[in-house]
Amino acid sequence: MNTADKLARYVLPTYSRFSVSPVRGEGTLLWDAQGNRYLDFCSGLATCTLGHGDNALSRAIARQAGELIHCCNLYQIDKQAELAECLVEECLELQGRVFFSNSGAESNDGLVKLARRFGKLGSGGSDESRHEIITFHQSFHGRTLGGIAATAQSKVKEGFDPLLPGFYHSPLNDLDSLASTIGPDTCAIMLEPIQGEGGIHLATPEFLRGVQELCQKNDLLLLLDEVQCGLGRTGDMAGWRSIEPNLTPDAVSWAKGLGGGFPVGAFWISDRLTSQNKPLFELLGAGSHGSTFGGSPLACSAALAVLREVIDKNLPQRAIEHGQKIRMTIEGWQHHALTEVRGKGLLLGVGLHAGAFEAPEGTPASIYLSTELAKAGLLAPPAGPDTVRLMPPLTVSNEEIHESLEIFRHTLDRVCH
Repeated sequence: MNTADKLARYVLPTYSRFSVSPVRGEGTLLWDAQGNRYLDFCSGLATCTLGHGDNALSRAIARQAGELIHCCNLYQIDKQAELAECLVEECLELQGRVFFSNSGAESNDGLVKLARRFGKLGSGGSDESRHEIITFHQSFHGRTLGGIAATAQSKVKEGFDPLLPGFYHSPLNDLDSLASTIGPDTCAIMLEPIQGEGGIHLATPEFLRGVQELCQKNDLLLLLDEVQCGLGRTGDMAGWRSIEPNLTPDAVSWAKGLGGGFPVGAFWISDRLTSQNKPLFELLGAGSHGSTFGGSPLACSAALAVLREVIDKNLPQRAIEHGQKIRMTIEGWQHHALTEVRGKGLLLGVGLHAGAFEAPEGTPASIYLSTELAKAGLLAPPAGPDTVRLMPPLTVSNEEIHESLEIFRHTLDRVCH
């Protein structure tokens, strides 16, 4: 049996997979077993920060694997301390504490637990406490029961009732609607500064400032999901600063690009004082949260290697420059099949006119175009029915960007009416 047949026989059918089967990678390039070459502008869904093959990440993993792979969190892990220091002092430049998980969904569940604990403040320990969290239409916060309850997309919730209660959804960039959604039981507002899976939709600077003001006015936590947009991809180590640099969140979640392909997640909680005159991070004290594998020596060594490359080689600035080149080139085409280019840095979404494509009936334009691009040697994943994403490694070269745009343009001309 080939790979596709084995997957169909032995693996749960939770993914509708493209026919590409990579077996080797180098930089921005992937190859399958037949030797076909692909430009990887998916990057594991904005995860492979440094690309593939022999690089600082793979060398750090090999080195650490020979020394110590795993150690229980009951003991003190040096690489975990180094990684937390880097995240606090160099990435956020905001004081607080970090917890290490294994994924973005786990990190977001940690933010939900923080919000619930925060909602208990002032309740005297009674059951009558604030517990509701507001998220936004087209959001995505993970596949756990908490993550799908927080996600404002009905397709991820179907068949999993009853969901974790206490989540309400509001339109992105609509402050009036958000203000009207806040009630006496609201304890937090949670948002992606740039919605990834929902189609690369940006919160505006005015909206982010307004959310912060509403949180301050109503004593709510401001929680930022930066699983896809954080740590350099948008042009800043803090993704929200690429939109509104003066925002000060209460907590931030990460994963994806943090490990460059190695599974690791984290969330940060600020040290701002609560109504009990204690730092916010103390709400999750000893015994309140945990993870067997979170923050292992191997995971933290991998993440440290990624962050050091991103920071020391100023890859966020490269993301800005490459992103501008991609945007200007595509906009310059004025192609009738395209609507707009959304995003920041190297987290970009290209909007599609569905009617311009000769797609089979029932096939969304995004999936049809992604399939045709893959046949031509460019991996660019869909996001919803009418958006294709361009998310190459931050180490992508000018030549690779030029080649990818040539493939994109020629494919558009071939498959459109």
